[in-house]
Amino acid sequence: MDLPSNGQAAEMLQDFIGHWRGITEIAASPWGNVRTAEAEVVFSKAAGGYAVVQSYRHREPDGAHFEGHGMFTVDRDHGDTLWYYVDSMGRPPASPVRGSWSAGTLTLDRRTGDGVARHTFRVEDGVLVHTADLRLEGTSDFSPLLKSVFRKV
Repeated sequence: MDLPSNGQAAEMLQDFIGHWRGITEIAASPWGNVRTAEAEVVFSKAAGGYAVVQSYRHREPDGAHFEGHGMFTVDRDHGDTLWYYVDSMGRPPASPVRGSWSAGTLTLDRRTGDGVARHTFRVEDGVLVHTADLRLEGTSDFSPLLKSVFRKV
């Protein structure tokens, strides 16, 4: 995807803007068993369009709750999409995650002490899909962590 002419993240993420609801399928991981959760995410323009704020939440059938909040912006010097993210697991963001676009899909590798979570975001035929694959520290392969499929409300 070409860098927006005015440096606005909202231009790059235009297809994501809005309120979405759907289902998140969560794979077995060190943090829990396989499960499905009702989920919603909202992407909103912020800072005059130079940022897009993301608010995600899901509730699992047993009542467990998870939420995450992110902010996307554009690094005009390098052309990367930057993602600052924090969630209810309590780990503060150390630095922004750098992402890139290919064929309409935004890919970001978020590194933590546990390993790398590779997130992808795309809108296809009016459906927003967010996936995360996990490569734990000391391993070489990514495994599915979650897949969220949303439709606009």
